[in-house]
Amino acid sequence: METIGFIGLGIMGAPMAGHLLDAGYPVVASDHRSRPPQWLVDKGLKIVSGHDAVARAAEIVITMVPDTPQVREVLFGEGGVAAGLARGKLVIDMSSMSPIETKEFARQINALGCDYLDAPVSGGEVGAKAASLTIMVGGSEAAFTRAKPVFEKMGKNITLVGDNGVGQTTKVANQIVVALTIEAVAEALVFASKAGADPAKVRQALMGGLAASRILEVHGERMVKRTFAPGFRIELHQKDLNLALEGARALGVSLPNTSTTQQLFNSCAANGGAKEDHSALVRALERMAGHQLGE
Repeated sequence: METIGFIGLGIMGAPMAGHLLDAGYPVVASDHRSRPPQWLVDKGLKIVSGHDAVARAAEIVITMVPDTPQVREVLFGEGGVAAGLARGKLVIDMSSMSPIETKEFARQINALGCDYLDAPVSGGEVGAKAASLTIMVGGSEAAFTRAKPVFEKMGKNITLVGDNGVGQTTKVANQIVVALTIEAVAEALVFASKAGADPAKVRQALMGGLAASRILEVHGERMVKRTFAPGFRIELHQKDLNLALEGARALGVSLPNTSTTQQLFNSCAANGGAKEDHSALVRALERMAGHQLGE
């Protein structure tokens, strides 16, 4: 088994790295900003100092950080991954970031004699913990074949969708669908609740029909039970929809409902909810309705 370097041991990255350790992979991480979680150390995680040291110690380096600037800093900043790479290594970025920048990052890594895959994920904290993430991969067939056994320890639906950048484009499309579906579920439950129906029972009934979805199941329950600890933070979904809207502007594409949903996320953030789970989008609709679910 190749040694895996893992940079970004947050809500998503920590359980993903844990699955790799459970599968027997040697995993290396950095104490660059903070010490990795002790439970990963107890599983055998090795700690080194600096991202360049991670790259020197590993054959495959995975990054799982919030956004494009953080990926750039981890890869190409002082003491970054690029400084520790040697020919033949593989860099896999599993963050969600700009498809355009992804292509440039891949070009720079390829120039060092290394392969690059963009492999963003969907499934949130639940999927990360259950090793059931959907993984959307951009890059070469050879690099994908090398990485697939690693991906299989973290996810279930794993697809090579195209060249570098296409994985990130697919993730942006995914985030459009997720955001708009959360908004639709929130609208339906607020409507039903203000009309006098029990939103928990409405959700249960809808789960048996054509409206059934993973969003209704998971995030509808969060809305009803008011459990808005993240999962996936509103501020991160705002970032993803910004990527969608910037891309749409460049392509000359209209995304009217994406724009509207972004405004609802903006309203939540303006009212102190940026770090809540994205299912808390329902709060913006509740404010406009003057009604909270369950009242």
